[in-house]
Amino acid sequence: MNIHSLGYIGVNCVEPDRWRDYGTGVLGMMDVSADLGPAGRSVYLKMDDRPFRIIVEKSNQDTFAFSGWELAGPDDFADALKTLEQHQINFEYADAKQLPSRQVQELARFSDPEGNCHEIYWGPISDFAPFVSPVGIPHFVTGDQGLGHVVLPAPSFDKTLAFYQEVMGFELSDLMKVRFTPDPAEAEKRLYFLHCNERHHSLALFEVPSPSGCVHLMVEVNSVDEVGRAMDRMRAEKVKLTGTLGRHANDHMVSFYMATPSGFMLEYGAEGRTVTDWKKYSPFQSTVNSFWGHDFSVGQS
Repeated sequence: MNIHSLGYIGVNCVEPDRWRDYGTGVLGMMDVSADLGPAGRSVYLKMDDRPFRIIVEKSNQDTFAFSGWELAGPDDFADALKTLEQHQINFEYADAKQLPSRQVQELARFSDPEGNCHEIYWGPISDFAPFVSPVGIPHFVTGDQGLGHVVLPAPSFDKTLAFYQEVMGFELSDLMKVRFTPDPAEAEKRLYFLHCNERHHSLALFEVPSPSGCVHLMVEVNSVDEVGRAMDRMRAEKVKLTGTLGRHANDHMVSFYMATPSGFMLEYGAEGRTVTDWKKYSPFQSTVNSFWGHDFSVGQS
């Protein structure tokens, strides 16, 4: 597959209004549910000129639902379906009644070996209405880099990694091997970072289970000052901090982590690394998570 970017994500929530408040009041996104969603059932959050980037659907559980991956056009979409067929991956083709909920031309759904759900599509429909943040954010970093990145659980690591590289076409950016305790007898958990455009990674796979269906989602703003203001809003709204402010060693993102209403974490950052020519880049293994900061023990209290 020739994936262009992470186009949107979907989440499940028992009370979608919790995401409406969180998305607008903490994240600084626009609520466009009245224009796109069925009344009272879904929340659509907008962060640029696309119709939406996050869709929250009413459910009997709070979980991550799916990742939506954008393809450049109908030819790439047709090639992607052929790739799924060649690898004997079952997929569901969305019909005309389902497409309005995603505002795209064509869409297909399938799952990876772990059961993580994905949608691929082409041709977003947009009226190019301007993004006006309710808290004054000038803009999020999206465009050709897409929404941001997702980190998904992959306990069956080898076959899941092979799926993303051989079927979906992601390429390796770098990797880590993680222990949660100082005990050398503890098995290392692999964490691989994968790219599909100039963003350092749009996807990462972590060799751990996650009851919520996602380890974290990252969104990027235009300055570190906006990251600080988001931390102030997080505290004011009494949202749980799950990782302190820090700068990552691999993608150089200055960020912090917080809880979401659907059980996974959200990384809110700025100054993320981009790579314009991946042919001149060498993947590496990092033995540290960050140059400084990013204490995740705060999320355990």
